[in-house]
Amino acid sequence: TEAFKIILSDDKVKAVLVNIFGGIVRCDLIADGIIGAVAEVGVNVPVVVRLEGNNAELGAKKLADSGLNIIAATSLTDAAQQVVAAVEGK
Repeated sequence: TEAFKIILSDDKVKAVLVNIFGGIVRCDLIADGIIGAVAEVGVNVPVVVRLEGNNAELGAKKLADSGLNIIAATSLTDAAQQVVAAVEGK
Protein backbone atom coordinates (compact mmCIF):
# COMPACT_ATOMS: atom_id res chain seq x y z
CA THR A 1 0.00 0.00 0.00
CA GLU A 2 2.75 2.45 0.92
CA ALA A 3 4.60 1.70 -2.31
CA PHE A 4 1.54 2.59 -4.38
CA LYS A 5 1.06 5.79 -2.37
CA ILE A 6 4.67 6.83 -2.98
CA ILE A 7 4.60 5.96 -6.68
CA LEU A 8 1.28 7.68 -7.27
CA SER A 9 2.29 10.83 -5.40
CA ASP A 10 4.00 11.82 -8.67
CA ASP A 11 1.40 13.32 -11.02
CA LYS A 12 3.50 12.24 -14.00
CA VAL A 13 2.87 8.53 -13.34
CA LYS A 14 0.53 7.24 -16.04
CA ALA A 15 0.60 3.54 -15.15
CA VAL A 16 2.21 1.08 -12.76
CA LEU A 17 3.93 -2.14 -13.83
CA VAL A 18 4.52 -4.75 -11.15
CA ASN A 19 6.82 -7.67 -12.02
CA ILE A 20 6.98 -10.46 -9.44
CA PHE A 21 8.94 -13.68 -9.51
CA GLY A 22 7.58 -15.65 -6.56
CA GLY A 23 10.04 -18.33 -5.57
CA ILE A 24 9.07 -18.95 -1.98
CA VAL A 25 6.12 -16.58 -1.59
CA ARG A 26 2.95 -17.72 -3.35
CA CYS A 27 1.89 -15.45 -6.20
CA ASP A 28 -1.77 -15.72 -5.19
CA LEU A 29 -0.89 -14.11 -1.85
CA ILE A 30 1.00 -11.36 -3.67
CA ALA A 31 -2.06 -10.86 -5.89
CA ASP A 32 -4.23 -10.50 -2.78
CA GLY A 33 -1.86 -7.81 -1.49
CA ILE A 34 -1.89 -5.94 -4.80
CA ILE A 35 -5.69 -6.09 -4.98
CA GLY A 36 -5.96 -4.80 -1.42
CA ALA A 37 -3.50 -1.98 -2.04
CA VAL A 38 -5.15 -0.88 -5.30
CA ALA A 39 -8.56 -0.88 -3.62
CA GLU A 40 -7.33 0.95 -0.51
CA VAL A 41 -5.31 3.61 -2.29
CA GLY A 42 -7.92 4.16 -5.00
CA VAL A 43 -5.46 3.86 -7.86
CA ASN A 44 -6.69 5.82 -10.88
CA VAL A 45 -4.09 4.64 -13.41
CA PRO A 46 -3.79 1.22 -15.05
CA VAL A 47 -1.86 -1.37 -13.04
CA VAL A 48 -0.21 -4.16 -15.05
CA VAL A 49 1.00 -7.14 -13.06
CA ARG A 50 3.19 -10.01 -14.22
CA LEU A 51 3.38 -12.94 -11.84
CA GLU A 52 5.77 -15.84 -12.30
CA GLY A 53 6.28 -18.70 -9.88
CA ASN A 54 4.31 -20.59 -7.29
CA ASN A 55 0.52 -20.27 -7.88
CA ALA A 56 1.01 -17.66 -10.61
CA GLU A 57 -2.06 -18.83 -12.53
CA LEU A 58 -4.27 -18.51 -9.45
CA GLY A 59 -2.82 -15.08 -8.75
CA ALA A 60 -3.49 -13.93 -12.33
CA LYS A 61 -7.09 -15.17 -12.07
CA LYS A 62 -7.59 -13.26 -8.83
CA LEU A 63 -6.26 -10.10 -10.46
CA ALA A 64 -8.49 -10.53 -13.52
CA ASP A 65 -11.56 -11.24 -11.37
CA SER A 66 -10.95 -8.33 -8.97
CA GLY A 67 -13.05 -5.84 -10.89
CA LEU A 68 -10.28 -3.28 -10.46
CA ASN A 69 -8.16 -1.57 -13.11
CA ILE A 70 -5.57 -4.36 -12.94
CA ILE A 71 -4.28 -6.12 -16.03
CA ALA A 72 -2.67 -9.54 -15.59
CA ALA A 73 0.22 -10.11 -18.02
CA THR A 74 1.60 -13.46 -19.09
CA SER A 75 5.25 -12.45 -19.49
CA LEU A 76 7.49 -9.45 -18.99
CA THR A 77 7.24 -8.64 -22.70
CA ASP A 78 3.46 -8.90 -22.52
CA ALA A 79 3.47 -6.67 -19.41
CA ALA A 80 5.49 -4.00 -21.22
CA GLN A 81 3.17 -4.13 -24.22
CA GLN A 82 0.07 -4.06 -22.00
CA VAL A 83 1.25 -1.05 -19.99
CA VAL A 84 2.07 0.93 -23.14
CA ALA A 85 -1.31 0.04 -24.66
CA ALA A 86 -3.12 1.00 -21.45
CA VAL A 87 -1.40 4.39 -21.31
CA GLU A 88 -2.14 5.02 -24.98
CA GLY A 89 -5.77 4.02 -24.44
CA LYS A 90 -5.73 1.01 -26.75
